[in-house]
Amino acid sequence: MYGLIGKILCTPGQRDTLTAILAHGTTGMPGCISYVIAHDAADSDAIWVTEVWDSQHSHQASLALPSVQAAIAKARPLIAGFGERVETLPVAGPGLPAPGLPD
Repeated sequence: MYGLIGKILCTPGQRDTLTAILAHGTTGMPGCISYVIAHDAADSDAIWVTEVWDSQHSHQASLALPSVQAAIAKARPLIAGFGERVETLPVAGPGLPAPGLPD
């Protein structure tokens, strides 16, 4: 599995609009196990996106989907920048395959 956690900095006052664009444009992505958009509790102009994919290849392929391309085009003017970005290797949790138990 492959995971990403990233912070998006919105242009002032545009967080709700950007959230809606991301939510609408990121449905039906093959290989996407989870795509969570969260508002930063301490910064009214920041969003965190947490993604879980069946593979890094599926994530890369999603960037070519027409719906994702349209969301990126709409979102670009509302993005002031990016904060932290971390790649992860998801191993357990709701919606993920159960991990094997140690012997």
